[in-house]
Amino acid sequence: MKSRLHCALVLIALTATACSKAYYGGLEKLGIPKREVMVHRVEKARETQEETKQQFKSALEQFTVLTNFQGGDLESTYRKLNDEYDASVRKADEIHKRIADIEDVSEALFAEWEAELREYTNASLRQTSSKKLTVTKTQYRQLLTAMRKAESKLEPVLNVFKDQVLFLKHNLNAQAIASLKGQLDSVKSDVSALVLEMEKSINEADSFIATMEKS
Repeated sequence: MKSRLHCALVLIALTATACSKAYYGGLEKLGIPKREVMVHRVEKARETQEETKQQFKSALEQFTVLTNFQGGDLESTYRKLNDEYDASVRKADEIHKRIADIEDVSEALFAEWEAELREYTNASLRQTSSKKLTVTKTQYRQLLTAMRKAESKLEPVLNVFKDQVLFLKHNLNAQAIASLKGQLDSVKSDVSALVLEMEKSINEADSFIATMEKS
């Protein structure tokens, strides 16, 4: 088991330079099929979405703290908001990568599946496999649509946070803080919309994983 895991990690490390076909072929030689890779990547995307949801909530909390500033170390409070923004950017980048990874393996899996349908000599088995492929594709499209919708909510919220951070960087005073208070409700609404879409996407991921593991 340790040897297989070590080899898998080596292959993963080589993905930056190796093509997807060679990468997946190497994993299959280790007994790790594309189907398993796909489920694993959906699981990782689900985890990242949950972490991203919590991170944006945390950033909103820090912005709320800042707009309610009553005195103290304003520079320190600003730095905390800036740190939350940077962390949110990193999570958004991770979301983009997770989705791209899922799309990559799904293309390889479905192409292989379709090619293997032509290899059947038993028409009944071919039909059963074809129906399963159709169902899996439909569920995958639902998952990807949910993930993309949630992903689309990231940039608008990040833009708002970035504007606030840039503005405060050069205007660390009570008047600047007061000017941001009027934006708080709008920011809360944007983050709430993001969280809602993330939760929908997470639910779709749960459903997809459950279906893949049962079939």
